[in-house]
Amino acid sequence: MDNNTHTYRVMMAAGGTGGHIYPAIAIADTIKELVPEADVRFAGTRTHMEWTAVPKAGYSIDPIWISGFHRRLTVQNLLFPVKLIISLLQSWMILRRFRPNVVICCGGYVAGPVGYVASLMGIPLMLQEQNSYPGVTNRLLGKKATSIFTAFEDAASYFPVDKVVLEGNPIRTDLMDGDRKAAAEALDLDPQKQTISIMGGSGGAKMINEAIEAHLAKLHNDQGLQIIWQCGKRYIDELRERIRESSYPNLRLRAFLDNMPGIYALSDLVICRAGASTISELLATGTPSILVPSPNVAGDHQRKNAISVVGKGAAEMLTDEKVAEKLPKLVERLLSDEGVLAEMAANARSLGKPQARTAIAEGIILQTHPAPEQLNFLTHSI
Repeated sequence: MDNNTHTYRVMMAAGGTGGHIYPAIAIADTIKELVPEADVRFAGTRTHMEWTAVPKAGYSIDPIWISGFHRRLTVQNLLFPVKLIISLLQSWMILRRFRPNVVICCGGYVAGPVGYVASLMGIPLMLQEQNSYPGVTNRLLGKKATSIFTAFEDAASYFPVDKVVLEGNPIRTDLMDGDRKAAAEALDLDPQKQTISIMGGSGGAKMINEAIEAHLAKLHNDQGLQIIWQCGKRYIDELRERIRESSYPNLRLRAFLDNMPGIYALSDLVICRAGASTISELLATGTPSILVPSPNVAGDHQRKNAISVVGKGAAEMLTDEKVAEKLPKLVERLLSDEGVLAEMAANARSLGKPQARTAIAEGIILQTHPAPEQLNFLTHSI
């Protein structure tokens, strides 16, 4: 690897889930936009989605052999000490060879050894924390980081306060460009009618799906709503077997949703999980929402994400246990009062940070580029 042609080298470490990987890719893309000659690489594990997502985004990725530690006795736990030692050696070899100007960790197990070794080598370490309750890896790395970019105010209490910069989560810059009329036409829906969207994530959300199925007739027929229902690949076939879609002309049942800018523009209300990236998109687009936090996540972080925005009037929250019981009345109450929806939308926009990816990338470059005064976009803001 010839590093002489690159004056600015960046190592990204993120893995495990899309919630860690896609913000990292967004930061990497923005760094390349701002500093086209930058050499950006990733570190990740071969067994998680970063191994396919990162090359698909156009970046090289180096393998690190690491996994999580389970609370019960497993073979993986017995291997953990071996994996940890090897991952530290791999991290040292990768960083020694690449000689990055900065290491950026966005969460996931792989970020631990890479970030720790970077700190030992004196390489500036930047963290990007997506959730209001930081993951264990970022919490451990916080004391060694140069700067920590957070998305929720609540996250600051887990880090050295002088290192925290509240910038939001990196999201797609085109999400605010959706056209309601065009999106409605693409789905053969009426842009004038109230529309709700149910988004269960790529895997779907079982309890949300069950609640929508149980009350589909009430939502569609009694309340007269247009319904865009993204149920997830694992649930689509069984739902289509039980639901006669021809009986619901204003229902659009999908495994996945494309054209997310259009979906947000068309949605008067979104019902979804409370992942950090999803919440950031809702805030940036000013979309009222009912958040149903997944109980099956580390540190109960989705509930904490939801509480942080519900407390500021930008969303409502239902638990998994109560969603089937309370969803129809809550949807009816929100959609029957335009003033309430408008206030939720305004509160969401006030919290949204659509330019987070640019702000984070600029902050990192300003601190770590060897010659920041030579960069036009920085000389205008210094």
